[in-house]
Amino acid sequence: MKHSDKTNRNIFEKFSRIATDFTGSTSAFIIALLIVVLWVVTGPVFNFSNTWQLVINTGTTIVTFLMVFLIQRAQNKDSKAVHLKLNELVASLKGPSNRLIDVEAMTEGELETLSRYYKHLAEMAKKEKNLSVSHSIEEAKELHKIKYHK
Repeated sequence: MKHSDKTNRNIFEKFSRIATDFTGSTSAFIIALLIVVLWVVTGPVFNFSNTWQLVINTGTTIVTFLMVFLIQRAQNKDSKAVHLKLNELVASLKGPSNRLIDVEAMTEGELETLSRYYKHLAEMAKKEKNLSVSHSIEEAKELHKIKYHK
């Protein structure tokens, strides 16, 4: 990767972070509200013309179009950061299964299968007398079998 590509990406990331922070602020909401109020107030001046309506429609369409990508980028970055933090926790603890690291890369079907396992584990945990007991799926199934046969 060339230095200029990395510099351009850093500039875009900084701009994107600043824009995301600003657009989620009270100030941005107040500015947007004032623009709408100004547009409404100028309606009689322009006889509520098609051009007057086109101005707000075009402006809101452009802003909405750009915001969709900005919001998605921010959500992707936040989601990745949360996944990395959770992966670190799972990897660093002795008890949890490491197979959950990078679980977000699984297919929908694999996630559904895993979800069923955890629902089953939750049902078994409800029957546990000690609330602090934690088990992997395999341990929980084995423990459940032992309890069931007693």
